This record gives sequence, structure tokens and C-alpha cells, in this order.
Amino acid sequence: MTTKISSKIVGYDIKKKEPEAAPAEVVAPTADVIRMHEALERPERLIGSTYKLKTPEHVSLHAMYITINDIVLNEGTEHEHRRPFEVFINSKNLEHYQWIVALTLIMSAVFRKGGDITFLVNELRSVFDPRGGYWNKGKYVPSIIAEIGDIIERHLVSIGMLAPSGPDAATKQMLADKKAEIAREFKAADVVAGTVAEAAEEPWMIGATLCPKCSHKAVVLRDGCQTCMNCGDSKCG
Repeated sequence: MTTKISSKIVGYDIKKKEPEAAPAEVVAPTADVIRMHEALERPERLIGSTYKLKTPEHVSLHAMYITINDIVLNEGTEHEHRRPFEVFINSKNLEHYQWIVALTLIMSAVFRKGGDITFLVNELRSVFDPRGGYWNKGKYVPSIIAEIGDIIERHLVSIGMLAPSGPDAATKQMLADKKAEIAREFKAADVVAGTVAEAAEEPWMIGATLCPKCSHKAVVLRDGCQTCMNCGDSKCG
């Protein structure tokens, strides 16, 4: 196309090419993180773990079987984790049927509510039987409900909601050394006496008293100090 210029040219300018716009940053789509809440519907399949609770016969003749079902949230993503969703307790003993049903319904409701549910462990452990507790595998248990609390804690540790409780590696090694030392002393005394002593498998338990910290019958006098052979608690610090 030709343009006629009828006036005098007094100046000129070169038209520059406009810079291309920078490409927009591509933002990867992110999925919504699903958290536990009471409106979350129960899926068709849940992952379950069953724990056997056997009490002494004077407490209950039949064992209890505690099943805890977990839901997997955000499966296949970096936010994947397991949360307890429901709990069931079965037993042939019908004496405790009513409070067992009530307890499982309440605990399942707390599980589905979401948030921090670890408080349940301490709440259950603080329940004492007015008839007195009992000894189970060397540990004093204040009530059946308290022992259910121990099982809930074991499950929460297994799915990563609670950190494992107990002594650290150094304390465990110290306790193992003390137990081995007591075993050697026990064996030497038996040889000197010329007798075959009973309960030589765990000689450190002979004369042991109850530990106020872990409730195990494992406190013995060593090096002039009352020390628990289970958790490492000591009066000497």
C-alpha cells in the first residue's frame, strides 16, 4: 500500500517489535487433603486389627477380643495416613455386655469426630475398679477398662499416632546389664549353697515391689538405690 507524503519530513522513528508475553506459570493441580470428621462416610472396606485381652480367671473366665478398624485417608498421596474409625469388643462373658456396648459406641464416636484422640488412653487408664485391680503378666492393672486403654495405646503406636513409650536405648542396655548381673549373683549364691533354686529364669523379680511409674512389679534394690527393671525409674534420679 502506497502512502503519499505532502509535507516536509522533519524526523523519523523505527517501530520496534513488541516483546512477547512470558508464558504463564503452570501450576500443578493439588488434591484436597481429606481430614477425619464426623460427616465422613464409612467406606465399604476398612483395615482391622484384633487384640486378645486375657484377664485372670477371678476377673473373667473368658477372654475379650478387641477389634479396631482403621480408615486410610488420602490414599496414594503424600498425605496418606491411617486413623481409627470404629472399635468392637467381643466376649463370651455377658456380665460386662452393657458397658462394653456403651464403651465401644462412645469410642467409635470419638474416633470419627477427628482431631487429637490420644487423650482416650489416659482417660481409660484412670478408671479404677472399686473391687480392686489385678495382676496380669507382672503388671498391676487397676481395671479391665484400664487394660483396654493399654491396647488402644498399643494400636495408636502401631499406626504412628503415638510415639512409643518406654526407656531409650541407653536405659535398656543399662537394665539388661543389671539383670545379667543379678542373674550371675543368683547363680553364684545357688552354687555356694549347693541347692537348685526355683524361678531362676527371672531371678531379679524375687522380692521386687510395684513401680509407681509403670505399674510393673519390677523395683529392686541395686547399688543402694531402688530401681525399676522395667522402665528404669530410680529414686536416685
